[in-house]
Amino acid sequence: MNNQNQNRRDFLKTSAAAVAGSSVPFWFHIDPASAYKFKASNDRPVVGCIGTGSRWNAVGPNAMKYGDVIAVCDVDAAHANKAHDKVKDIQGKKGNNKEVAVFEDYRKILDNPDIDIVTIVTTDHWHTKIAIEAMKAGKDVYCEKPLTLTIDEGKQIIKALKETGRVFQVGTQQRSEMGQRFLNALGVIKEGRLGDITEVECVIGGVGPSGSIPVADVPKTLNWEKWLGQAPLTDYRWKAGEGEKGRPKTRGHYEFRWWYEYSGGKMTDWGAHHVDIAQWGIGMDHSGPTQVIPISAEHPIPLKNGMPTKDDAYNVASKFEVQCNFPNDVKMTIKSEGRNGILFTGTKGRMFVSRGDLTGKPVEDLKDNPLSSDTIKKLYKGRQPGDHMRNFFECVEAREQPISDVMTHHRAITTCHLANIAIRLNRSLEWDPKTEQIIGDDEANQWQSREQRKGYETNA
Repeated sequence: MNNQNQNRRDFLKTSAAAVAGSSVPFWFHIDPASAYKFKASNDRPVVGCIGTGSRWNAVGPNAMKYGDVIAVCDVDAAHANKAHDKVKDIQGKKGNNKEVAVFEDYRKILDNPDIDIVTIVTTDHWHTKIAIEAMKAGKDVYCEKPLTLTIDEGKQIIKALKETGRVFQVGTQQRSEMGQRFLNALGVIKEGRLGDITEVECVIGGVGPSGSIPVADVPKTLNWEKWLGQAPLTDYRWKAGEGEKGRPKTRGHYEFRWWYEYSGGKMTDWGAHHVDIAQWGIGMDHSGPTQVIPISAEHPIPLKNGMPTKDDAYNVASKFEVQCNFPNDVKMTIKSEGRNGILFTGTKGRMFVSRGDLTGKPVEDLKDNPLSSDTIKKLYKGRQPGDHMRNFFECVEAREQPISDVMTHHRAITTCHLANIAIRLNRSLEWDPKTEQIIGDDEANQWQSREQRKGYETNA
């Protein structure tokens, strides 16, 4: 038996025994510094990074804790070159001075047989194509959320995952981190301290209108045609300093989230987090709603048959409220207005959880009656929570699916996609979570997929 695997098994046995024999407090938290060191420095997984914009500045350095990056890729040379310098700096301080290749074409990374793992931190509409090709190239995948642009893309990724047997982690860090408030909230539900859950409310925020954004010259570092990929060809637009947190308003970097051509607005951007936790909490993480009912929605520009009628402004919903009814008689509301977070209502009380708070009478009771030492660990598939990236690399070694697996993420993001279809078409949808089809509405069913520009089709 490999000594490293033996050491790892010994570590897990020792850790499990220690937890079982201790009085674990309500705030069940594992110090990442005490975690198993994934591999020896001279035998670490080799990583290629596809997409190196703002979000990569968190994902990339986290991956470098457990693997060695030898290549970065971005269709914006400015992003790719900054990432190259960051990798050289971080790894150089650890004595790793290997060369780091820089590419515009992600296929150069997939073609490299030395690369074991890829991180995908691109715009949402590129996730599926790259992820499927990466799995077929024999790579394990860490991909940021939301994983898909359409419901059909999720089905295609699951098909490729089953065919290739790769390990795949989705970047929904609330399942692992954020002070583990979400895991503790799920522990409260798991132990029955809220009774039977009857309602859950997810507040995920809205998007302000952009107004008209003028056509602008494409930055010299950016390959705009490749950035668009499967999306229709269109003009690049940019306006200085008026976007979220003072960012430029644009069709491009970061603000792509507010265009239906590339994303799903707050419904998928934050829904990928809160709806995921909510469906996990109500036991519907492998199922879905049976009804999706649009209560209200406002779009910053008019829609016709669900499609934007202007191409110069943000077009995702700015305000919305959608009701989702699940087969276990739980009603979920997804809304833009209110306090960001998740409110669970059960027969024994209510509980609110967000990235900064975990409150409610059942939570207060935990001070005198803490969660069982096994509850959180069972929720976390027997592993120790605290670091989403570490969980992925541990599962790569063990050849197991990690805590944010494709199957459960697909189910949660399907709910978000259905909610967007309902508000865009302005009508209720009947959904069969077993067959994954909209019932009695052929037009709405066609919205499970989108036409892809020639040359950029996804081949599952």
